[in-house]
Amino acid sequence: MNQPIILTCAVTGNLTTPEQTPYLPITPEQLSTACIEAHDAGAAAVHIHVRDPQTGKPSMDVDLYAQVVQTLRRECPSLIINLTTGPGGRYVPSESDPKIHAPGTSLLPPEERVRHVAALQPDICSLDLNTMNSGNQVVMNTPANVRRMAKVIREAGVVPELECFDTGDLVLAQQLIEEGCLQGPGIFSFVMGVRYSLPFTAQAMQLACALIPARAQWTAFAVGRHAFPAVAQACLLGGNVRIGLEDTIYMSRGELARSNADLVRKARRIVEDLGGELATSEQARKRWGLRADNAAPSSH
Repeated sequence: MNQPIILTCAVTGNLTTPEQTPYLPITPEQLSTACIEAHDAGAAAVHIHVRDPQTGKPSMDVDLYAQVVQTLRRECPSLIINLTTGPGGRYVPSESDPKIHAPGTSLLPPEERVRHVAALQPDICSLDLNTMNSGNQVVMNTPANVRRMAKVIREAGVVPELECFDTGDLVLAQQLIEEGCLQGPGIFSFVMGVRYSLPFTAQAMQLACALIPARAQWTAFAVGRHAFPAVAQACLLGGNVRIGLEDTIYMSRGELARSNADLVRKARRIVEDLGGELATSEQARKRWGLRADNAAPSSH
């Protein structure tokens, strides 16, 4: 731990539901407040999905993203804004004919999945490289579609955070960097403990580290009961960390987290108890090669 550890807070995600926890932020106002509270608790960056304010279901509405981004730019200009581009990649085959999609399929054209990124120009956006089983569904991110999304992201002046669920994703990332589609050495996130992805083990985390460029920045996180152990393991291996209601709704077994800020404070204690310290947003911006604040590039 030679340098401060960057903590990203994933405030709401795509899969956590209001039925699971009453503390999940839903509206743009709730999301903005959750992001600012997480920053005040120690998060240098926030990873943002938006929800339909009426139903609480995941949304890709650009206006909802705009409300959150504009509030954060006004109220918390140092905070690193990371918008998801993950939704729009799920395929559910019908039982009678797998060529025909069933309810739950969300496949969108690649450019549609990054429309909010082009419009709002956040600091960072996630870029999934995985094609994998997810329960009875399949998440599909073909190399051709990843290239199309990467082009829009690059033209918007946004830095991609490469979300990798398995070793093949890391191999694909290396290829895209070598061919110039992605700028190296890259910012990687290892997603662990999701069903049929990299398991959460020290060995799996070390393997992932061995498959990225030598000078790449990396974060590792795990979901559910592994969320806080992953904070400790990533910290010990020299990586950055992530926590939030997207990844776990519990502070400890059976105890619901009342806010994202509470999860960040516990993660901070883990990092500090292991002899580390959290990076400020300003320190994280320098390390990740980002602009000085979260204003859109065209506004400078």
